[in-house]
Amino acid sequence: MKERLEKMRGEFTAQLNGAASPEEAEKVRVAFLGKKGALTEVLKGMKDLTPDERREVGALSNTLKDEFEKLIAARMATLGRVEIEKQLAAEWQDISWPSGLKRGAAHPVAVIRRRVKDIFISMGFEVLDGPEMEEEEFNFNKLNIPPDHPARDSQDTFWLTDGKLLRTHTSPVQVHGMLSHTPPFKFIAPGKVYRNEAVDASHEHTFHQIEGMVVDKNISVAHLIYSMKTLLTGIFEKEVEVRLRPGFFPFVEPGFELDIKCLICGGKGCSVCKQGGWLELMPCGMVHPNVLRHGGIDPEEFSGFAFGLGLERLVMMKYGIDDIRLFHGADLRFFTQF
Repeated sequence: MKERLEKMRGEFTAQLNGAASPEEAEKVRVAFLGKKGALTEVLKGMKDLTPDERREVGALSNTLKDEFEKLIAARMATLGRVEIEKQLAAEWQDISWPSGLKRGAAHPVAVIRRRVKDIFISMGFEVLDGPEMEEEEFNFNKLNIPPDHPARDSQDTFWLTDGKLLRTHTSPVQVHGMLSHTPPFKFIAPGKVYRNEAVDASHEHTFHQIEGMVVDKNISVAHLIYSMKTLLTGIFEKEVEVRLRPGFFPFVEPGFELDIKCLICGGKGCSVCKQGGWLELMPCGMVHPNVLRHGGIDPEEFSGFAFGLGLERLVMMKYGIDDIRLFHGADLRFFTQF
């Protein structure tokens, strides 16, 4: 039996050294040390040995078992390192080697959005955010647009279920902002909005706005005009010709349309300004008392102004872009210019 055990040592060593993976090494372990392994089978014959022989064979078998387990552990560690090295070699990439990829560029809307935010932050405005899937209560009702109000007809809405919708403007953030702030405050809220309308050179179903709101005591139209002129001068880096004309919006009273002379055609008329020479840039005005009340603010004590700025139209004027559809296109030649 001692000879069989000594022979087993050689067989085990040869098979273990021939294992090329951790899985093969595990098979060798089971073949020799498992419940039905070679070492167990040899030890079943110990019942036929004398007491002295059993002691000698038992000591040798324990020595072999410890030796086999240590060799298996060492082989497993070696094969594990080999597996990792193979994987690393297969996945290795030389990041210093030129990839041939061209350098990307920021989207023009993102460029102007950052610029607008910087301008308002420099004037002390806070930047807020709001959900794109909005409740009807915030998108319409609390903005003084009840279910039977004719103003709803001008906003072709993507309706969802249970009174939810894709917000048609960033104005709901006005209400969220009023409910979470105590006057005085001033904030802007950039975001994406949705309108279920036909797409042409100056209209998109998905576009971006920046909502703005200031509430304090004794706020007047003069504060509104100053803020808008500061914004436009900062964006265009020059004085631009604007006009303020009366406009009806349920959430402001009085309400205004702030137009900018078309920078694409210089006021001569083009497809962007619909041949009128002027481009409607933002509705604005003094916050309606009902809207203040919905926001938990006493209109007898506080007043404010609000505006909604269309970012794509601002970008079009800034860079002389004559088709809003380019912003959602896939022509990299367009985007790499910015």
